[in-house]
Amino acid sequence: MKIILASGSPRRRELLQQVGLEFSVMSADIDESVYEAETPQAYIQRMVAQKAQAALAILNKDKACLADNKQGSTVLLLTADTIGILPDGKTILIKPEDEAHALNMWQQMSASTHQVCTAVQATLLILQSAQDTNNTNKDVLFTSVWSQSLLESTEVTFVTLSEQEMQRYWQTGEPADKAGGYAIQGGAAHWVERIKGSYTNVVGLPLAQTLALIEQAEARAATLS
Repeated sequence: MKIILASGSPRRRELLQQVGLEFSVMSADIDESVYEAETPQAYIQRMVAQKAQAALAILNKDKACLADNKQGSTVLLLTADTIGILPDGKTILIKPEDEAHALNMWQQMSASTHQVCTAVQATLLILQSAQDTNNTNKDVLFTSVWSQSLLESTEVTFVTLSEQEMQRYWQTGEPADKAGGYAIQGGAAHWVERIKGSYTNVVGLPLAQTLALIEQAEARAATLS
């Protein structure tokens, strides 16, 4: 069964490569605006569902991809989204807009515990003939036949951060494209006093839980063959 990781995150790609998983990568861009009164957990669960829909639409417009698969073939689509949440349980940690924004986030995380949440969705697709209202076979397209999602949360406690230390980290350039402005596997490793939960979840993908989800999808795909 082919696996497609619909994510541009190099960290998710590296984690899956570490366990020897064979997969291809694609990006599915969507509007990532947060709805009014939407909880952080509901937000990322909505994101992975919408990314799966967007990725499916892209696949069904890719003539080469459709031609490369036989009718009845199954493909597993993986989508994921990771966010940090400040100790208030409501404020979502996003990629810093500039140094002042990063320092403001870090000051709120200093000497306190924040959450890192990741939603992952596995969507099983099968290539089959679409039908019109007259029940006449039309184009062969991918159709979703099964999906399952998970939500993983990890508590991360930071040491007390000095302004000089925060400024020095910002100047490395590493924080600019990270939600919350830090990489636990990188230059901010020594900021972490302790974690409670999955380490790989903080990196960007709860690996053990994701592999279990893939096993569920493989078992479901076996019933379709």
